[in-house]
Amino acid sequence: MPKSITRTKTCVVPAFGNGTDDSAAILKAFHTCNSGGSVVLSANKTYTIGTALDLTFLRHVDWVIEGTIQFTNDTDYWQANSFKQIFQNATTFFQLGGEDVNVYGGGTIDGNGQVWYDLYAQNIYILRPVLFGTIGLKGGSISDLKLRYSPQYYNFVANSSDVVFSGIDISGASISANVAKNTDGWDTYRSSNIVIQNSHINNGDDCVSFKPNSTEIIVQNLVCNGSHGISVGSLGQYAGEVDIVENVYVYNISMSDASDGARIKVWPGVPSALSGDLQGGGGLGSVNNITYDTMTVSNVDYAVELTQCYGQSNLTLCNQFPSNVTISNVLIKNFSGTTSKKYEPIVGTLGSQWQALQAATNLYDVYYLFESMLEVLTIRSMRVEISQNQGSMADSSK
Repeated sequence: MPKSITRTKTCVVPAFGNGTDDSAAILKAFHTCNSGGSVVLSANKTYTIGTALDLTFLRHVDWVIEGTIQFTNDTDYWQANSFKQIFQNATTFFQLGGEDVNVYGGGTIDGNGQVWYDLYAQNIYILRPVLFGTIGLKGGSISDLKLRYSPQYYNFVANSSDVVFSGIDISGASISANVAKNTDGWDTYRSSNIVIQNSHINNGDDCVSFKPNSTEIIVQNLVCNGSHGISVGSLGQYAGEVDIVENVYVYNISMSDASDGARIKVWPGVPSALSGDLQGGGGLGSVNNITYDTMTVSNVDYAVELTQCYGQSNLTLCNQFPSNVTISNVLIKNFSGTTSKKYEPIVGTLGSQWQALQAATNLYDVYYLFESMLEVLTIRSMRVEISQNQGSMADSSK
């Protein structure tokens, strides 16, 4: 990764307190200390942000967050003014970009998510902001931060390269009956040379998700709890678009109380609707050179899941219009732990249309160790059980 130049000036931002919007003061500090300085949000202070901040002009600057940032709960304002991104109706409270930007300090960023969880339960078409938008950043790091109560994804990394995320602590469950949904830890999109490492994630959706055109990605040393796994995709959502995910290395992951460990999900070759606010299908693309190496699972439903007809429950259409996204050179190894027994004795699935995609899918060197109540299941090679539309991995040693 590129090295940062020395920072030679410091701008300490005052906090007005009492819920007063500090956005203008923060923006002024960045203009003053851009090109070789540090902007500091002091410890034991709470900074309120009630205005969308475009920070994509930054060059050679550090953002030292020692205190707490809290976004206001004005959902009408944020729906109208948060930054519209170009993937899955994503919006962001702010967008951080430019060149050689580092964010750190041990502080907290709070998305005030509860009001959004409750509002989304009433209307699935609202635009919920992403907590941290890394948009168009070329070189930098985001480290040593606590991210709390995001309305949607915690991190959206788009059109960025040479960025390291490290020492991030993510958490924030709903305190009402309305679940916090779509709270991915990281989504990468149109980005390359990204490292995500040494972090703890407690959330309710993908721990990390590699969205279209994510390449040269390393994910390592994560503790994920309550998630949907570390996922490639979903891909092939938009007709006429070409989605590529390649050269991804995932290493040393602890995955607990999750629906999946390693997952690949691609849309079918026909328009589909997973929900009212998430639909698509018919796009093109490829998944290539993906490695999942060393994952310990605990109470995970599927250790490995390949969803080849994402968003479509009509299996006839799945067979008639298989995905246009090819999958090759996927290596999964050194998995151990316990499954939830939700699908016992099956510990993973290759999804529908296995026969149609068998030639395009190369899963090899699979080593698992899964425990059940009465016996230890050791899978040293993958056996595919084909029912009408389902290919599954089961113990080949029994």
